[in-house]
Amino acid sequence: MRKQIKHIVLIIVTLISTLSFSQEKENDTIKTGVIDVVKPYTPSISDAFKVKEVPTIEDEDNATKKEVKYNIFSFPVASTFTPAKGKAAVVKKAKPVTLYDNYATLGFGTYTTIVGEVYLNHAINRTENVGGYISHNSSAGGIEGVQFDDNYSNTKANVNYASSLRDLTWQIEAGYQHQLYNWYGVNDTQITAAKNAGIDTDHAFSTVHVGGDLTFEDTYINSGSVLFRHFTDNQGSAENRFTANAKIDIPIRDEEISTKFRLDYLGGAFDRAYSIDEELKYQNVIIGGSPTYQLKRDDLTVDVGISAYYLNDMEAAKGKFFIYPNVTASYRLVNDVVIAFGGVQGDLIQNSYHGFTSENPFVSPTLFVSPTDQQYNAYLGLKGKLSTNMSYNISGNYMSEKSKALFKNNQITNFASQPYSYGNSFGIAYDDVTTFGVAGELNVDMNRNFKLGIKAEYFSYSTDNEAEAWNLPDIKGSLFLDYQITERWFAGANLIYTGERKDQFFISTSATPSTITLESFFDANAHVGYHINDELSVFAKANNIANNTYQRWQNFPVQGIQFLAGATYKFDF
Repeated sequence: MRKQIKHIVLIIVTLISTLSFSQEKENDTIKTGVIDVVKPYTPSISDAFKVKEVPTIEDEDNATKKEVKYNIFSFPVASTFTPAKGKAAVVKKAKPVTLYDNYATLGFGTYTTIVGEVYLNHAINRTENVGGYISHNSSAGGIEGVQFDDNYSNTKANVNYASSLRDLTWQIEAGYQHQLYNWYGVNDTQITAAKNAGIDTDHAFSTVHVGGDLTFEDTYINSGSVLFRHFTDNQGSAENRFTANAKIDIPIRDEEISTKFRLDYLGGAFDRAYSIDEELKYQNVIIGGSPTYQLKRDDLTVDVGISAYYLNDMEAAKGKFFIYPNVTASYRLVNDVVIAFGGVQGDLIQNSYHGFTSENPFVSPTLFVSPTDQQYNAYLGLKGKLSTNMSYNISGNYMSEKSKALFKNNQITNFASQPYSYGNSFGIAYDDVTTFGVAGELNVDMNRNFKLGIKAEYFSYSTDNEAEAWNLPDIKGSLFLDYQITERWFAGANLIYTGERKDQFFISTSATPSTITLESFFDANAHVGYHINDELSVFAKANNIANNTYQRWQNFPVQGIQFLAGATYKFDF
């Protein structure tokens, strides 16, 4: 029992000693806790001191610079290297291109084709020059399956004189053109009747024109031009046209309104109408102007204006005013990469016998000539560059035209015994037509040696009176390629696609006319040439490579594959 009490006492004493020691150690240690900062330290100028720029050195010996002595131990080194003398680098210069003011071309091909051109230009002095141009293109024909003459020829001549003064540049010119075509497209059902009648299918045109233009510098009158043209054929038809145009800037306060003035006279006559032996005459005068104000703001350019014309139909002794919108705009969305453009424009189009024959040489000399009222042409698109050598253009348009001229195959009236009354000629049908179109174009210009262009167009037409929009294609496409193979060799090609067109077949003895669908066609052409020297080149061409005798106009097949070879000579006087 005592032993246990002894142990208990020893344990109690030990615990008391330990607690006493811990209490003393705790009293000697700084207690941890939170320090509250009553006021942050705010330094004052007196707390800082300035370091002197030049400290005071009490030890004068330290300020004395010690003299440093250098010893160079040189000894000769044997060397056999001799540096070459420097000279300027030689830059290889490209051979300058020789330009000539004159050239002559002559070529011969299948179907007894002859092609010739001569262009002349001579500088009289620093401010005056005179020039001239002659061209000829003819073929003896020979289209397979054609029963009548199908030869053609086109000859043109032109002379001009130009003068460039300090504030004025002006030019005058005169020309003559002779064309010969044949109404060889006799309908199959009328070939026997036409042969029995011994028809003479040739239709010749003659054109004489004289005109001039002038351009001013630093004046309100910018430019002006006049043209007189006399057009006749071998069927007793004649037409005269006189046009005068001027562009003037009209100042209004601090702005200028660019205004175009127009005077257009057209008068002509045909010996007879198509079905009636009665003379046809027409005389139309158009007078008007188109003021336009241009607004530019950074990347936005807007042209706002109208076109106002007065039409005087002198044969009908009546007149009418026409007003059209003339608003265009373009906006650079991404520099030259994406440019948006659009506009709404209209115009009064002066149709003419000369213009109709230029588009379709197989028209009959029995046309009713009248202007077309293009009420508006609204368009919208994007254009720009995909790269430094690739550009594009995408657009859509909606156009409304009153009295639009449509080529339509004339009804067959062989009893009239006219050379163009056997389904082998075309007349004009006027109708109100609305057109919706979409177009896309891509051009690649890799360098001066390679160029490529692709274009496609789609059209949808709506007519008021006619059953179809006669002879207007629904699709058009084209591709061209120019390639400078080497310094001497060059080549090129083009491909044209024309979609389906509608025309009519109508015999006067029939109850109703029927609609004919003309098939779509491709026309592929290619050429290759070789520069013998700077002056002389030779070339070869192949046209209608697919050898498809398609019909551009009803009953008028074209020549099959054609080959042509010739030479071009460039020279100076």
